Amino acid sequence: MCSSRTAIVTVINDLYSDRRVDKTCCELKRAGFAVHLVGRRLADSPPLSHRPYRCSRLPMVFRHGVLMYLEFQVRLFFWIMLRKGHFFYSNDLDTVLPCLLAGLLRSAPVVQDSHEYFTGVPELRNKPLKKRVWKALERLTYRRVDELVTVNQSIANLFRQQYARPVHVVRNIPPRPSAMEPQSRSRLGIPIGQEMLLMQGAGINVERGAEELVQAMEYVDQAVLFIIGSGDVIPKLKKLVRSQVHLQQRVIFMDRMPYHQLYQYTRHARLGFSLDKPLSDNYRLSLPNKLFDYIHAHTPVIVSDIYEVRNIVEHYEIGMVTPSTEPRELAKTIQTALDNKEQYAKWKENLTFAASRLTWENERKVLTELIAPYAG
Repeated sequence: MCSSRTAIVTVINDLYSDRRVDKTCCELKRAGFAVHLVGRRLADSPPLSHRPYRCSRLPMVFRHGVLMYLEFQVRLFFWIMLRKGHFFYSNDLDTVLPCLLAGLLRSAPVVQDSHEYFTGVPELRNKPLKKRVWKALERLTYRRVDELVTVNQSIANLFRQQYARPVHVVRNIPPRPSAMEPQSRSRLGIPIGQEMLLMQGAGINVERGAEELVQAMEYVDQAVLFIIGSGDVIPKLKKLVRSQVHLQQRVIFMDRMPYHQLYQYTRHARLGFSLDKPLSDNYRLSLPNKLFDYIHAHTPVIVSDIYEVRNIVEHYEIGMVTPSTEPRELAKTIQTALDNKEQYAKWKENLTFAASRLTWENERKVLTELIAPYAG
C-alpha cells in the first residue's frame, strides 16, 4: 500500500536480529505507513537481508559507555529532523528523547515501546548516578508520549502505578514458522549420540544463568550444550570452557544468526534454557523472547523461577522450573528432565497446544488497534 504518511521507527541496536522491531515495522506498513527503521552501525554488523521497508544504520565514533549514548541521541535527533516523519515509534528508553523532541516540534504522535524495565537492568544496580539519570529521563518522557507499550503484564502494571496512564501489552511472540526443509543434525554439526541442549539469544549477559549452565555440563551425561547468540558474558564463557578440558567437547558456541537458521537448531534441541536470576528488577519482571522461540520449535524448557516465565511454563505444562541455578542442582534438574521419558512426551504434546495459542497472529491485534487511529 502506498502512503504519504511516514513512520520513523528507532532502536539503538544494529537491526540485524531484533525480530520484535521487524514485526512492528511490518505492522506499521500493513496499516498504510511508509516505514523507515533506523538503528546503529556496529563494527561487526552483518549485512541486512531484504526487508519490505527502508532501513538505515547510523555510523558512530564511540562504541560504548556514556559518550556512545550521548552521541547516538544527537545523531538520531538530527537524522530524524532531516527526514519526513509523521509518526514516531521509539523502541526502549535509549531512543525515546529524540523521537519525543521531534514529535513535539512537528506535532506528530510518538509511541514508546519498552522491551524491558530499562532502569532495572543489572548494569545500573551499583551505579546510582547513572540510574538516577535514566530514571529521570523515563519520568520525563513516559508521561508525555502518546502511547506506551511494553512486553508483559508485570512491567505494564509497574508503569501504570508509576505514571498513572494506560499501558498496552504486546508480548514478543514470533509468527508461526514458515514451511522450510528441515536440516539434519549432521548437516548442522550436532554431535551424534548426544542430547542437544540449547541456550539462545541476543542478550546472553551477566545474571542470566549462562555461567552456571556451562558449569553444570560437567555433571550431565551424554549431552552437549549449544550457546547460540551474543551478549557481554560470552567472552567469559569461552574462557571458562578453554580452561577446563572436560568442558571443551561439551559446550559449542555459535554466533547470532537469522531466525530461520536459528530455528533449525532450536527444533533439534532436547531442552531449551531461560535462566534469568531475579537479582535485578529487570530480570525479575522479564519475559524473555527465547521462551516463545522454544515453544514454537516444540522444545521443552528448563527455566528459573521468574514470575512471568513460570506462569507460562506451568500453565501449559511444557517443562520444569529449576529450584536453583547452582551448577550441581541445575544438572540434577537437567538429568531428571532427560531421564523421565513419559513426562518428556507429555511436554512435547502440550507444546503443540501452546504453540497454537501463543502466536504473533493473536498478539498483533493489540498493536493493530493501537496504530489504527494514527494511520489516517
